[in-house]
Amino acid sequence: MLESPISFTELVKEESSKADRLDSEKRAFLSAFIRMNGYLQLRDNKNGLEVTSENSAIAKVVYRYLKDLYGIRARFAYTRSAGFLKRIVYHVIVDSDAEDILNDLEIDFFFPLDPKNVIATPEQLASFFAGAFLAGGSVNSPQSTSYHLEISCKEEGFARFLLKQLLRYPPHPFHVKLLWRRKKYVVYLKRSDEISDFLILLGAKENCLKFEDVRVSRDFASIGNRLANLDSANYQKSQKAGERQIEEIHYFLAKVGWNGIDNPKLKALMRLRLDHQDATLEELAKLLSEELNTTISKSNVNHLFRNLDYEYRKAKRNGDERKR
Repeated sequence: MLESPISFTELVKEESSKADRLDSEKRAFLSAFIRMNGYLQLRDNKNGLEVTSENSAIAKVVYRYLKDLYGIRARFAYTRSAGFLKRIVYHVIVDSDAEDILNDLEIDFFFPLDPKNVIATPEQLASFFAGAFLAGGSVNSPQSTSYHLEISCKEEGFARFLLKQLLRYPPHPFHVKLLWRRKKYVVYLKRSDEISDFLILLGAKENCLKFEDVRVSRDFASIGNRLANLDSANYQKSQKAGERQIEEIHYFLAKVGWNGIDNPKLKALMRLRLDHQDATLEELAKLLSEELNTTISKSNVNHLFRNLDYEYRKAKRNGDERKR
């Protein structure tokens, strides 16, 4: 059976899980992760703590951080999730001191509160974001059609707390938004530069570089496409203007002939337009300057054609009125 390719989200989470963190930052990480993916289990009349993840590497990080901070030996277990895919869910189980650990992490599953002491510094807050992302986050591949990073939360209060912290993040605020989708509260980012910044906060610097490489290439290609579309639009506009000018010139020649054109500049320009039907105004200005041995600007040429158009419309209008 062929293995599925690793998604960009999984690569980011794997790199973030390997980031070096101080004990205070590990505490902030666990505070967010367990708040989102932990719950109490009653065993032998005592509350035990159970934390879940579908990623074995992340489950091992949670296990290691609990051991580093609290000296406890947690247990590992795994189950298969319901549904067609039957994903493996890894469980980190703490049988003792669960309530003390939760108090230290400022977690209360029954009366949720906003943590303060665990996120006293920007570095701790960054680790808190990492814990939340590894618990419920995802990010689109930079090769996808749109940039998108999100953290999906079961609890509205925690989602709004995350939103507030990101909006007020001390080094620079993030332009995050909140939506309700599939019975969850989703905090999300759409700006590509801020997604890059967030990946750095997670400790996923290598994947941030990959994201930036693709983003820059895409943005250059997008700019090139926009310029090409603009050039095409300008060319079509220029072609239509040229066709209209030729039509107006033929109209006046049929009415009064060359001898009826009194303005020498306009007469010369009309000849040049008929001889150079695809020329731009700039090219016509250069040709006219050479023919008259004087400097004629693009705006001068445009002004002459405007006068021609005005006289054409006036003549057509008068002709229509006489027909009535």
